[in-house]
Amino acid sequence: MTQNGQAKKAVIRVQRFNPDVDRKPYLEAFELEITDDTTLLDALEHIKNYLDGSLTFRRSCRHAICGSCAMNVNGANTLVCNRRVAAFLDRKGQVTVRPLPYLPIIKDLVVDRTSFWEQYLRVKPWLIPPAGYDDSLPATSEFRVTPEEVAALKTAETCIMCGACYSACQVVAMNKKYIGPHALLKGFLRVLDPRDGDPAGRLEIVGGEDGVFRCHTIFNCIDACPKGLNPTQAIETLRKLAQKRQAFEAARLERQKSL
Repeated sequence: MTQNGQAKKAVIRVQRFNPDVDRKPYLEAFELEITDDTTLLDALEHIKNYLDGSLTFRRSCRHAICGSCAMNVNGANTLVCNRRVAAFLDRKGQVTVRPLPYLPIIKDLVVDRTSFWEQYLRVKPWLIPPAGYDDSLPATSEFRVTPEEVAALKTAETCIMCGACYSACQVVAMNKKYIGPHALLKGFLRVLDPRDGDPAGRLEIVGGEDGVFRCHTIFNCIDACPKGLNPTQAIETLRKLAQKRQAFEAARLERQKSL
């Protein structure tokens, strides 16, 4: 592997599992040269291209905006496209890469995210037009949102749906019916958006037995988020709003009169 800077040896320990031939996952070690600029994804690409073409993993954008390459590195969930190998090496010059935990393994570092997407859809993560809005008519003006209302969203719109928070959640590990921090963060984004027309409906969903009151407030989701978001804070906000759902819906209707 040739890159700028002085090369040094590193050992990448990768969890392997091929359901067609393996009874259980195992670790396989690959030795390669890295520099200070070598990312974990660079290392995995090198392994696949030059050492073992059967290695299977997901990746796409390489710029930490698509969320495809979320994996577990040395026991912590992260994106491998923008993290340097050198930052994770132990005293033996090793780093261990595993698939996201608590999800079924399809092959090697690829997991089945079916439950992840099912829970995401439960919160209806799209904007629902305000009552009386007819989208078949030409728009005559825009829906204007105040800077304070945008700030209240706590940059939740920057979530890239990588799954790092979801698979770090111990409640998810025990209960796949739990909506999960990723979907609850998206629910928070829509509930607090003054343009949305069904905050009460979403609050009823997230306030159910598998929603915000299932959260144990362990903060694993915060630690795992590669974008520095705070799903726990969003869940706490939804808890409070779910308890006063009708009043919140009335306030939303009044606010939408001035949109």
